[in-house]
Amino acid sequence: MNRDEFKGKAEKVKGYAKEEAGEILNDRDLEAEGTAERAGGKLREGFGKAKEKVSDAADRILDDEDDDA
Repeated sequence: MNRDEFKGKAEKVKGYAKEEAGEILNDRDLEAEGTAERAGGKLREGFGKAKEKVSDAADRILDDEDDDA
């Protein structure tokens, strides 16, 4: 897990907490803020996962080139 994945997960948790608090307190603004934060966290986590896959693929390509040399 890289930094973006970790921060994305943290943003999702924080957003979920705000959503729930907004629902309990009947505060639509807080609920909407939480929804947006959770969505942003989901995007950041996805970006981190994609970045990790690209890095892994690049490592495999470089390893294959080293084996061929």
